[in-house]
Amino acid sequence: MTLEGFREDSFTHEGATRPVYRRGSGPGVVVMHEIPGIHPGVAAFAARVADAGFSVAMPLMFGTPGKPVSTGYILEQMLHVCISREFRLLAARESSPITNWLRALCRNLHAELGGKGIGAIGMCLTGNFALALMVDEAVMAPVLSQPSLPFPFGKSRRAGLHVSDEDLAIARRRNVPVLGLRFTQDRACPGERFDRLRAEFGDLFEAVEIDSSKGNA
Repeated sequence: MTLEGFREDSFTHEGATRPVYRRGSGPGVVVMHEIPGIHPGVAAFAARVADAGFSVAMPLMFGTPGKPVSTGYILEQMLHVCISREFRLLAARESSPITNWLRALCRNLHAELGGKGIGAIGMCLTGNFALALMVDEAVMAPVLSQPSLPFPFGKSRRAGLHVSDEDLAIARRRNVPVLGLRFTQDRACPGERFDRLRAEFGDLFEAVEIDSSKGNA
């Protein structure tokens, strides 16, 4: 299905083929959409990134491109993700299997565009995917926006990063800056998660925490 303002491409890795929506030119940035899919808000954000001088690649992992957000649509796609073998929503010390495909996409984009590396932006359910992608040297600018995995049930998961200990150690050794963004009252992305990122990455972790307390305009 077409997405206005983007050209549709595809990428295949280990037998899995997914649409990838492209826009812009310049250094590469992989934009990983949130639940329920590439809705108009996500598409508008990706367009802003492209128009700022970047070559955006936005893979479709679930949902219908361009379909507006609704409660029913969110619940439908959440159910799809919950039963999919490619996502492990409760894993605190393990990445979702789909990150292997995303890593390959990042390597392919870097090989195509060249340069020092590419950016990887994860949103909400895909937020911590950017951390898993740091295992590959192709990714030089990981952004974790409201990283909600693992779902924060229990103390260990509240501080969980949805990445294996081995991959986390590799990410730390790379000395690459990590940007994290969250709303202070976001229950899906508790403060303990950013505390853990600070502990793991030290000064390399830059946190942007927006005060979303009641009454704050």
